[in-house]
Amino acid sequence: MSADLSLAALERYLQAQGLLHGPLTLGVLAGGQSNPTFKLTTGGRHYVLRKQPSGTLLPGAHAIDREHRVMKALQGTAVPVPTMLAYCDDASIVGTPFFLMDFLDGRVLADQSLPGMTPAERGAIYREMNRVIAALHSVDWRAVGLETFGKPGNYFGRQIARWSRQCRESTVPLSDDMLRLMDWLPQHIPPGDETTLVHGDFRLDNLVLHPSEPRVIGVLDWELSTLGHPLADFAYHCMSWHIPPNVWRGISGLDLAALGIPGEEDYMRTYTRATGREVAEHWNFYMAYNLFRMAAILHGIAQRAVDGTAAGADAVETGAKAAPLAALGWGCALRYAGRSAAH
Repeated sequence: MSADLSLAALERYLQAQGLLHGPLTLGVLAGGQSNPTFKLTTGGRHYVLRKQPSGTLLPGAHAIDREHRVMKALQGTAVPVPTMLAYCDDASIVGTPFFLMDFLDGRVLADQSLPGMTPAERGAIYREMNRVIAALHSVDWRAVGLETFGKPGNYFGRQIARWSRQCRESTVPLSDDMLRLMDWLPQHIPPGDETTLVHGDFRLDNLVLHPSEPRVIGVLDWELSTLGHPLADFAYHCMSWHIPPNVWRGISGLDLAALGIPGEEDYMRTYTRATGREVAEHWNFYMAYNLFRMAAILHGIAQRAVDGTAAGADAVETGAKAAPLAALGWGCALRYAGRSAAH
């Protein structure tokens, strides 16, 4: 439990908000590299408190005001999110700004092969994930008040420049594949541009499923959400088809047909039917970009491990996955270049 959290101060705050229904108890839900998250129980009611980590933060990191803003904006849309109850920027209560939302009683599944389920159950969950990300990319972000939530246009160019700059400033050596991707990606951004709301980290374990039905009742962890290109977001979600389970969380190499999990092309076609967006033509570029972005994120964790500032105990092991992911990304770049040359 965080030393910053004073039950007495929290009780007073909840009382003032009309949210205190009995003695308050508090348990830890998540911490680590992300924003510390706690479950509050009072008189049979359950809430979630999400706060910034204590101490000095990188500019723009751990922006829980943005997380609260986007989930509040999505209330009543086709994208399921928890009900937002309060946002507080008074750091005297729990040591940092925080927000409160309803606790969702459901399943959070981490293994994308969905062990212990029938093929029909797996297929239903994958169809539901696809439905929800398609719904997210169909939200009218201006109509829900998110017109200032990001910078529309040139999403790939800005992201590639940002992550390349971070990598070049690092003291940890970059793999040859990473250096190749940093040179290749800016020169091969596909034509055409589109802006939607994007989650930035849409994956199975950031979803809460109904306790027994194949239905998403809440999308969580909106730390990386912004206005961006929907196909960057969708391809990120589809990286698991390219990543073997022993490299990073992925389903590459598994017998998907026997498991009841759709193949990547089927999954892409389902998204195209729901959104009208043709994804196949530049798919290998989108995949190369996302594998590069993920490798850059893991490279940053490796740098923090060297600097002694990494939060997770497994930072060295996690950082070591950057080079294999960059190698997968360069393979996608070569396939994209080969297809472009053939046309």
